[in-house]
Amino acid sequence: MSQDAPFVLVKDYILFSLVGVVGAIFANATGAGGGVVFVPLFNQFAFNPINIVATSFAIQCFGMTAGAISWRDQYLQNKQDPVLAPIWQTLPTLLLLTVPSSIVGIWLNQYAGWVNVVMHADHLLHWIFGSFSIFLAIALFVTLPKLKQEEQPFSLTRLDYIALPIIALFGGVITAWLSIGVGEMVAVYLILRSASVTMAIAVAVIVTAFSVWSGIGYFVLLNEIALDKGVQGFSTIIYPVAIFAGLGAIIGGTLAKHIVLLFSATQVKIFFGFWVLFMGVASLPLW
Repeated sequence: MSQDAPFVLVKDYILFSLVGVVGAIFANATGAGGGVVFVPLFNQFAFNPINIVATSFAIQCFGMTAGAISWRDQYLQNKQDPVLAPIWQTLPTLLLLTVPSSIVGIWLNQYAGWVNVVMHADHLLHWIFGSFSIFLAIALFVTLPKLKQEEQPFSLTRLDYIALPIIALFGGVITAWLSIGVGEMVAVYLILRSASVTMAIAVAVIVTAFSVWSGIGYFVLLNEIALDKGVQGFSTIIYPVAIFAGLGAIIGGTLAKHIVLLFSATQVKIFFGFWVLFMGVASLPLW
């Protein structure tokens, strides 16, 4: 309302709220970041790579946080259930193994300057995003047989204590480039290890929420540096898009848990797998 023409602003950007709802539902119902929806869409709007990734990070700060709070509530509820409590008891440990490593991976990529390689190269973001999305879809299909197994308590092994931080570290590096990565990689690993599917999704969502918050400061800092240097017209986050889509993402992130519990894990993963595969192929700069 403080803008010169607030109603024009609403008219121009209100549809991004719907995008935020859809993206957050996908993200929080499957463990994948909302960038799976936002990156291809923003590419169609001809945003440059740094705008795509920065704005996707900003939107996910809304949506993945709402989803993480919702899944946290589910965890606290399940702790009171004698049947579900043993299945979900490893969630805090899994977060301790993955969240710090993911944050280190994001910061390593951003502040070592690796992120600039992708942001300033023609089509490289879309090649990496498309290839990773296709890989992710294949990994989701590979996990389908595991989804039919009865959920049971998940016991961490010595291998898990080593593998999870490494996977989260590389996932963080990829997330800094694509705004997706760490949640998907952690969820697929846990499902392959026969962990509860819903708990794996909860871990992925919460890890992603911490990850995008750790990475958003880099893009805000770039904006501040540009302002200090008097660079005109430079922006990483497209704030009107982030705000309207972010408000929608809060709604989607809150609804997602209920959607997961409404449908079977197999149905959710099959639908999402085909969607990710389609978006990955469509994102490749071949067309």
